[in-house]
Amino acid sequence: MSPSRRVLLRRRRLAVFSVLLVVLGGIGYVGATSLAPVPGSAASIVQPAALSQPAAAPAWPAFGASAIGAVGFPGVLASTGEQDTVPIASIAKMVTALVILDAKPLGAGEGGPEITFTDADVDRYYDALAENGSVAPVVSGMVLTQREAFEAMLLPSANNYASSLAVWAYGSVDKYLAAAKTWLADNALTQTSIADTSGLSASSVSSLADLVEIGKLVIGHPALAEIVALPSAVLPVIGTITNTNKLLGRDGVDGIKTGTTDVAGACLLFSTDFTIGTSAVTLVGVVLGGDTHSELNSAIAALIASVQPGFHEVILAEEGAVFGSYTTQWGDVSDIVAVRAASVLVWSDSPIAGAATAKDVQLGRAGDEVGEVSFTIGAATPTTVTVPLELRHTLTDPGPAWRMGHPGELAAG
Repeated sequence: MSPSRRVLLRRRRLAVFSVLLVVLGGIGYVGATSLAPVPGSAASIVQPAALSQPAAAPAWPAFGASAIGAVGFPGVLASTGEQDTVPIASIAKMVTALVILDAKPLGAGEGGPEITFTDADVDRYYDALAENGSVAPVVSGMVLTQREAFEAMLLPSANNYASSLAVWAYGSVDKYLAAAKTWLADNALTQTSIADTSGLSASSVSSLADLVEIGKLVIGHPALAEIVALPSAVLPVIGTITNTNKLLGRDGVDGIKTGTTDVAGACLLFSTDFTIGTSAVTLVGVVLGGDTHSELNSAIAALIASVQPGFHEVILAEEGAVFGSYTTQWGDVSDIVAVRAASVLVWSDSPIAGAATAKDVQLGRAGDEVGEVSFTIGAATPTTVTVPLELRHTLTDPGPAWRMGHPGELAAG
């Protein structure tokens, strides 16, 4: 083969090899750009504004000491007057009831076991009468169910039935008092001390804060909640008994217990139910130290009316509310939206602060969860409500044309 022929063949081979390299490189480039991850897109977040409500303005009684709380809300919402321990009169019978139920449970609508009353119970009647305490009749040999006996203790506030039931449940008043001390400690009612079953003793004391908690415990007990809401009852042998709580049925009041002694004055531990927006509120309050129950009841009615506007149902997020967006480098756009609606019931001017977060995304389908918005309610004992966030629209792959035209962005991804 001539030298020129060899050169020609060499050139042809070089040309074919060069074309092959270009073709293979192109295939590799297309493959690489097609398979490379796309760059992530950071969320542009719209933070929720802080929410505030008007401060409550309770119309406190001009006498004694008062406090309010609500089921589902920690502690006392507001109070005025003496915060230390004070005599609580017959409100102490609610502790008696709760401690007895600890030993002798009673369910909603149940009558419970039968109790046969004896001469000893008749003696307790005369003892209570001699102390100028409130009583209900008792006859030796009389049989009442546990529920009926509780009605006799709580509706007319009968001191003799408080003593009889304590002995029935624990064997003696002293053993009951020991059990009550343990029960109070177990329920963190550290400012309450019980010296008798009825509250006639000035040494049976509590604080406003503890009394609100005791009220919540009563309302939370189905059988007790039923009993304290009764305006009256008809009992075997005894006949009709009437609840001393004359506020029942007014302003939604459905409990709880009156108390009256010379030392404590006229007292009422009360509960009432009302609706704020779509939320049900069970208010628990206590007022101590009234001169008369008529004065007390008028003051409590005014207090309840003033307290209701202090609760606010606050919308935290509407379903589909926008909390940010994504914009990809290839032009896809999607809002970041709330998965569901959320609201909260707050008292007074409890602060509400929100914070939204969302992760970086590359691709995603509409409905994919990408973050959350959390709301912190309150300051002293805050609670948190969290709502998931999702993509409103799909973030699609940019396709081969964009990929091949933006190799640098793909490398960064």
